[in-house]
Amino acid sequence: MISVVIPILNEEETLDATLNSLSESIEDHEIIIVDGGSTDGSFHIAEQYAQVIKSPAGRGPQMNLGANAANGDVILFLHADCRLEPGALDAIESVTGDSRIVGGCFRQRIDAEGWDFRLIEFMIHLRAMHRFCIYGDQGIFVRCSTFDQIGGFPEIPLMEDVVFSKRLRKAGKTCLVRKTVVSSARRWQRLGTARTTLTNWYVRLLHFFGVPPDRLAKIYYGKAS
Repeated sequence: MISVVIPILNEEETLDATLNSLSESIEDHEIIIVDGGSTDGSFHIAEQYAQVIKSPAGRGPQMNLGANAANGDVILFLHADCRLEPGALDAIESVTGDSRIVGGCFRQRIDAEGWDFRLIEFMIHLRAMHRFCIYGDQGIFVRCSTFDQIGGFPEIPLMEDVVFSKRLRKAGKTCLVRKTVVSSARRWQRLGTARTTLTNWYVRLLHFFGVPPDRLAKIYYGKAS
């Protein structure tokens, strides 16, 4: 069984579509939604679909709480603004049939038209293929035993997914599943593709040189606001 853990915080605009994308394939699996204190209608949408856990805000703490409540052998962490292609859960079951695979992610498609988005997708694909450095909007899945082994997500305000993917890569063999996760283009559209990409690279570079996560979060979310 796969446990799909979805952290949410004020995601009423996208959450219903995300949960609908799971509805046809979730029968033999489970959804766990972890709400970080939503003040919009997110909680009420979520409780129509699945178990909802209340949590302090922050994706790291939210995903760790969701993982602690999971009953599956494999956990998929899915952002609230990301939709899975049909057959994605079956694809996870297929690749994790190989005992050497400890986890992985999906190919990513950004939900917008334009050559600039296709270029960004290509760069994301290369990064995941050759370095297995992945962001949370690619849909990270992991064996429950491996999740416990590597200590879960670091409870930091930013880059928890990057740190986790590095730990995952060291724990064993990882893979990029051929199914697609479709992610919202809202941040790229709000800030522009060039500015958003440069901000991401800048934050990654600062992270590499050891800049504290709280400072990185101020840079990243300050530009996003």
